[in-house]
Amino acid sequence: MRPSQWYEAQDMFGDHVTLTQLRPHHAEGVLAASGDDDVFAWMSFDRPTTLTEAEAVVARYLAMPDTNAWAQVDTKSGELAGITTFYEINPERRSLIIGGTWLGERFQRTGINTESKLMLLTHAFDTLGAVRVAWETDERNEQSQAAIERLGATREGLLRKHKPRKDGSWRNTVIYSVTDDEWSQVRDGLRSALDR
Repeated sequence: MRPSQWYEAQDMFGDHVTLTQLRPHHAEGVLAASGDDDVFAWMSFDRPTTLTEAEAVVARYLAMPDTNAWAQVDTKSGELAGITTFYEINPERRSLIIGGTWLGERFQRTGINTESKLMLLTHAFDTLGAVRVAWETDERNEQSQAAIERLGATREGLLRKHKPRKDGSWRNTVIYSVTDDEWSQVRDGLRSALDR
């Protein structure tokens, strides 16, 4: 596996969602999908309310170092449902973090998140040869923690005062992961969840 392949955001296709490399033209879809302030409560930026702000959100994702960003596109409607990323990509350690993820409220609990994570994990473990995939979330974000736990990830611990929140306070970050040893069991669980 060439290290450069870790930095290529390949398009992925599922029954519920298509993951396509995030590009500037996705800004209009970002604006349309981001109608609920609650979706952005835990993000490091506010909900975009204008096309200019949505363009800035996309530019922010695209400027992140060691990151692949995907637009999550609802297969049924063709609408942009949200964004997700691989970040802190480290081919030498064969690890990465899935995060920076948000879904518009009407796309939540539709199978999009589960299938998106199944495709991302399949790409990480089966294509890239990752040994560890992690998630980070705010200790106060119980919805995110529950979603990560439903994926089958293991809660590893807490990083205290890990990152500043957008309001200037310091967040404690909960760390989760799946390792290559656990991947087949996690994959089977995600497939089963999608079949329900």
